Amino acid sequence: MSTTQTEFRDLKSAATSHRGDRVFNRTITALAFTALLVLAGIAVFLGLQTIPAFESQGISFLTTTAWDINTDPPTAGIWGMLYGSVLLAVIGLVIAVPASILLSVFMVFLAPKKLAAVLTNLIDLMAAIPSVILGLWAFYILNPTADEWQRLLNQYLGWIPIFENSSGNFLGTPFIAGFVLAIMMIPIVTSVSREVMARTPPDLINASEALGSSLWTMLRYVALPYGRGGIVGGVMLGLGRALGETIAVFFVLKIVFDVNWYNIIESGGGSVATLIVSRFGEVSGEFELSLLLAAGFFLFVLTLVVNVIANLIVARTGRLQK
Repeated sequence: MSTTQTEFRDLKSAATSHRGDRVFNRTITALAFTALLVLAGIAVFLGLQTIPAFESQGISFLTTTAWDINTDPPTAGIWGMLYGSVLLAVIGLVIAVPASILLSVFMVFLAPKKLAAVLTNLIDLMAAIPSVILGLWAFYILNPTADEWQRLLNQYLGWIPIFENSSGNFLGTPFIAGFVLAIMMIPIVTSVSREVMARTPPDLINASEALGSSLWTMLRYVALPYGRGGIVGGVMLGLGRALGETIAVFFVLKIVFDVNWYNIIESGGGSVATLIVSRFGEVSGEFELSLLLAAGFFLFVLTLVVNVIANLIVARTGRLQK
């Protein structure tokens, strides 16, 4: 085969490959815009449903805690549920983040390869467990055990306001719901943190060890700073999961509309998602349905704000690393 024919074949192959890349890029772009359009459609639909709620309740829909549709005029407010959503997510984060990071460190830097592979598969399997299964497990298995934990916390740490319980009722508390959310967040945060830490350049790790650094020093100055952006992204991803969780929390939390400011082991609490699922089967009419859809809209906005903040933090962390 002549040199000219060889060059022509290479150019044709390159053109075909380039054409395939263009088709692939356009397909991915179209799918991305389709996802954005679906998201925008959901936002517009839910946003329109807030109009009847604000026409009836005004700004008090966001600032009051009562929910009584049978009165004249009807009273509805989601402030307690919005605050409860954030409180439960924070409790879950406090439990899940340290556990996830420690588990990631063990899997990447301490565990034998075979054990690390088994743990990786188990973590991925935990992420696939349906919410209803976790909720049933928490209701029948976790509740009695967590009741004893909370009594101990109240007995020995009751002088701290968050562990105070004056009623003696330890069932259906934000602590139990937050613990369930933490179990659901751990697989997400651990998977992302493990992937990020595993990509730490071996040269940096070897250099720190050659200088006599301990494992803690290497983690503090090498692995954690290198993967900080990814770890924060994983934490925010888990936070988004916690804010929208419904069934698992509904099984273990006693729904009340008053704001439980800080007593995490006091019975009673709520979230926007549990409000919707608890009232949806007993909707008294189109008006209450519109109120629930409006509540869903503000949960949607809250989750969107969390994701935007997460992107800003990750982007800022990436700039600092450079």
